[in-house]
Amino acid sequence: MENLDNIDLKINQISKKLKEIRLSKGYTSYETFAFENDLNRVQYWRIESGKNMTLKTLIKVLDIHKITLGDFFKDL
Repeated sequence: MENLDNIDLKINQISKKLKEIRLSKGYTSYETFAFENDLNRVQYWRIESGKNMTLKTLIKVLDIHKITLGDFFKDL
């Protein structure tokens, strides 16, 4: 079983990558991205902060960016 530090590291990598994707699409504000894509602003902030993320929300965000799960995770 993986230790919690390793799990937290992986969650932080996922959060950082989501933020990088948002920024690469020209969204300098997570709030604007959340608003324009019908996402809860606070929930999206938590995702990018590595605080809270469900698979359902991750898939929704990746669908917005038109990125498959496979493509997203291939270099993590």
